[in-house]
Amino acid sequence: MFNRDRWREIFETISKNKLRTFLSGFTVALGIFIFIILFGLGNGLKNTFQEFFLDDASNAIFLYPGRTSLPYKGFKANRRIEFDNEDLEDIKKNFPMFTEYVTPRISRSALTRYKNESNSYTTRAVAPGHQFIEKTILMKGRYINEMDVENKTKSAVIGRLVAKDLFKTEDPIGNYIDVGSTVFKVVGVFQDDGGDNEERYIYIPYTTRQQLEKSNDKVGQIIVTFPKEMGHVGAVTFEKSLKKYFKDKKSIDPEDPNGIYFQNLTDDLKQSQQFAVVLQLIVSFVGLGTLIAGIIGISNIMVFVVKERTKELGIRKALGATPRSVIQMILHESVFITAISGYIGLFFGILLLKNIGLSLEDYFIKNPFIDFGTAFAATIILIIFGAIAGYIPAKRASRIKPIVALRDE
Repeated sequence: MFNRDRWREIFETISKNKLRTFLSGFTVALGIFIFIILFGLGNGLKNTFQEFFLDDASNAIFLYPGRTSLPYKGFKANRRIEFDNEDLEDIKKNFPMFTEYVTPRISRSALTRYKNESNSYTTRAVAPGHQFIEKTILMKGRYINEMDVENKTKSAVIGRLVAKDLFKTEDPIGNYIDVGSTVFKVVGVFQDDGGDNEERYIYIPYTTRQQLEKSNDKVGQIIVTFPKEMGHVGAVTFEKSLKKYFKDKKSIDPEDPNGIYFQNLTDDLKQSQQFAVVLQLIVSFVGLGTLIAGIIGISNIMVFVVKERTKELGIRKALGATPRSVIQMILHESVFITAISGYIGLFFGILLLKNIGLSLEDYFIKNPFIDFGTAFAATIILIIFGAIAGYIPAKRASRIKPIVALRDE
């Protein structure tokens, strides 16, 4: 394996056949390179789907009011459906075994000021349970609590980026901000794994928002979480029960798909996971096809190489070279070219994924990567098959009689 003369012969052969060596190496490097890129992009798409559900609790059902599309019980079509505080209590009362948290969400945009700093932010009027539904992480202070809701306090919990924009390096806790001409006291600062957009929200008690809007009791959305132990089947059953209850209560035709919209994150997550599995299988299949194409390419080239060197091999055998030495020479050359080219493709594939990762987020590909173990294993597989690709024609060539080889043109 480490015979100096043998390696000198290999390098001499490579230097004399630069184009052939380049084509052989390029085929291998390209196969590994494409495999790594495809596998990395597949992982990036999986990360995107997983991150979509990272921001919210997966055991949640969102209820959105809409407009009816069918007449029902004397009501005309295109009737606007609204939620109110009574609906929140009804869910707690009628589904006590199925609910963990119930919270409304009322979203409004407003210009927010602190001293000489100002910007436009979205306020979300919520209940205390919203913290656990959104997986909000408190950095300072506290979240909206039941006392805030009961007393309709003008308390605000601001996102990390809101604090950075308005307060710079000053501590926001205990200070007052002007939100759309209403003064709120900052009681907490939060961060959110959902990204920068989530950290530009301001949370206030939903009862305070209702009081500011002519003391109405309307809410924009309702979010309900259920015990995770219910699983996917239980979540779907609970969603059906909620649909039936609210369609009966709001006098909506059972066949009307537009009166109230339901989003079951557990169902969405399951579908996303199924899609991710299919996506991974497709990527793996394409990646495997790329490796096979590389193997076929190096095999064809090695067959051509041995055929081209038949006369040379005949001379070697006439001078006393054994069949084993002929096989070893071709095998070493094949493995050497395959290994070097494979690791070049590996290096540039990983380098490209690392450099273009952030730029692909706009195309819904988040943090594309391939773990080094998978990439290394793929390269080793290609090297092994490269060795086989060199061995088969080398074995055949070693059996040729010198006189036959010398006659071959």
